[in-house]
Amino acid sequence: MNDNASAGDGFAAAARPIATQSVIHTDTEGLAAGLASLTVDGQAVPVYHARPAGQDKLPVVIVVSEIFGLHEHIADVARRFAKRGYLALAPDLFVRQGDPSTIPDITTLMARIVRKVPDAQVMGDIDACVAWAGRNGGDVDRLGINGFCWGGRMTWLYAAHNPRVKAAVAWYGKLVAAPNPPGQPHHPIDVAPALTVPVLGLYGAKDTGIPLATVEKMTAALGQGTSDSAIVVYPDAGHAFNADYRPTYNAKAARDGFARALAWLREHGVV
Repeated sequence: MNDNASAGDGFAAAARPIATQSVIHTDTEGLAAGLASLTVDGQAVPVYHARPAGQDKLPVVIVVSEIFGLHEHIADVARRFAKRGYLALAPDLFVRQGDPSTIPDITTLMARIVRKVPDAQVMGDIDACVAWAGRNGGDVDRLGINGFCWGGRMTWLYAAHNPRVKAAVAWYGKLVAAPNPPGQPHHPIDVAPALTVPVLGLYGAKDTGIPLATVEKMTAALGQGTSDSAIVVYPDAGHAFNADYRPTYNAKAARDGFARALAWLREHGVV
């Protein structure tokens, strides 16, 4: 299956209002990569997957997208993990609500799709990805999750939902929100004290959408619990600093963040 086919089709359109040319391109040499379709409660859910070719019993990492959904940048991140020995899966978690690539601006995208996605639906779709991984060469006893922006929030929530996760990495996911949209009853700060899964949070001090005060509140909430969680704040980075197809990209913070993510998963037994 062509790994660049459907996963990348929506990339240009979804990113067009804010995009620059992608800085990083990860090839498929030595990888098996493509799209699978999972059926979850009667719904076909596309999942991009990448792994070292010819290998099984691989550590598993779920890659959760930002609001633009499953496009080429997210597929590229999956390939980056695959190059380091993972079975990486990136599901299309907006498939029921709509196609982000058809919406020209972020405000409309949030209103028409993102705020209509129930958290329980996302948890179920990721559960299905984990089950698929277990049937297709993955060792789900070595399970990690990594998410960006909207996916960063979902990463915190999934770590609370599934205690089988060994470790998680949440990049600039919103930590608090008020009022809560329908179907989104909890936010990371609500689940922080009860977390058992170690989560690494990666945030930018110049992120105007996630004030440092909320990051400090999250750090305090994590301190009330027992998980080996931590938050790193990059002083010169804003929101979406890992998105190498956007003007927000901060190469130094992105490189350090990915190195920390790999180390975090390794230190907590995913690899």
